[in-house]
Amino acid sequence: MPEIKEILKDRILVLDGAMGTMIQSFDLNESDFRGRLFADSEIDLQGNNDILSLTNPDVIATIHSNYLQAGSDIIETNTFNANAISQSDYGLANHVFDMNLAAAKLARAAADDITVRTPDKPRFVAGVLGPTNRTATLSPHVERPDYRNVDFDQLYAA
Repeated sequence: MPEIKEILKDRILVLDGAMGTMIQSFDLNESDFRGRLFADSEIDLQGNNDILSLTNPDVIATIHSNYLQAGSDIIETNTFNANAISQSDYGLANHVFDMNLAAAKLARAAADDITVRTPDKPRFVAGVLGPTNRTATLSPHVERPDYRNVDFDQLYAA
């Protein structure tokens, strides 16, 4: 299979679109997000798109497949908030590795599947790293502009 750098010399590659918007089109409910794995969670999980790679992988695989069939050359992993800082809000920080691994496997499988069918047009996977749900530059408290709820070392570790 040709390397991406070689392909880019000949043509522009198309990146897939927004994962979150596509997930919303499935009109999933709380139990869809929880699946069996997190059925007993004490925290609402609806809207935590990253866990769908574990709890409802068919949704994520379908989205990848749809983007690839529409012409995407590169699909992104479903990992925008699959980091310990963001997942701590859901009590799922200890599942981050599994989320990332599952998301990477789903994207790779979808890309490989279509590449086998169209070997003249290989597909690629890009890992996604979102910004977390905290900021090191602004205070979450208007009355305390010097306060930060996260520091560089915590962001680096996440």
